[in-house]
Amino acid sequence: MFKTVLFPIDQSREAREAADVVSNIVQKYGSRLVLLSVVEEPPAEATSADPMVSPEVVAKLLENAQVLFSQEGIQSEVLERQGKPAFTICDVADEIGADLIIMGCRGLGLTEEGATDSVTTRVINLSPCPVLIVP
Repeated sequence: MFKTVLFPIDQSREAREAADVVSNIVQKYGSRLVLLSVVEEPPAEATSADPMVSPEVVAKLLENAQVLFSQEGIQSEVLERQGKPAFTICDVADEIGADLIIMGCRGLGLTEEGATDSVTTRVINLSPCPVLIVP
């Protein structure tokens, strides 16, 4: 049913909590797992480097996630992309032929003001495949 699962990750607690759901689904369906980290392009007026933009930090995040899944007996592929998170997640889902995107939710979309800024809401609206949100 879910041949390819895309799991966009960042350093949030919500992404770590979603990992359990990802593990269960990938094991149940024997899915291919693709881990994605999207680095947002820094604004032109930014004066100091954001630690998340560091290639070393992103590489370590992806490596740690890959180790976590391998301990569960799950092989995973890693992708690192730069761009606007929601658009990049959907582009990658289309590119790899994902059958499902699983994401943690930070809850920003629970208010009217936060709904327009929520990466999760944008992914739900733009995704080429079903999206499972883990609260």
